[in-house]
Amino acid sequence: QVQLVESGGGLVQAGGSLRLSCAASGLFFGSNIMGWFRQAPGKEREFVATIKTGGRVTDYADSVKGRFTISRDDAKNMAYLQMNNLKPEDTAVYYCAAAKRRSVIMPLLKSPSDYEAWGQGTQVTVSS
Repeated sequence: QVQLVESGGGLVQAGGSLRLSCAASGLFFGSNIMGWFRQAPGKEREFVATIKTGGRVTDYADSVKGRFTISRDDAKNMAYLQMNNLKPEDTAVYYCAAAKRRSVIMPLLKSPSDYEAWGQGTQVTVSS
């Protein structure tokens, strides 16, 4: 059974930082593209960041580019999202997701439908 467990969310003031962690089990972590998504109440789940296998290629939503950094540690089966200069509009439940690599060359995966396994989410609240 694939399991993804997010942690690190909480309440932070605007301009502050948080680091989210995603612990993966039940999969060969190194063969999975990892992503972070977020969902605010009444909103659709939206792409935040993705990191390809190997960890050298990343992509970000325009709204977080320059503020957030996605990373992975395959030896620890962990993915991370470092969030700096947080804004109230960053408030959402943040989800970690995994997608099995299915070809040698893969596109950047930025849609929720691209991902197969999801964590339960961790709440991030940014106060003004």
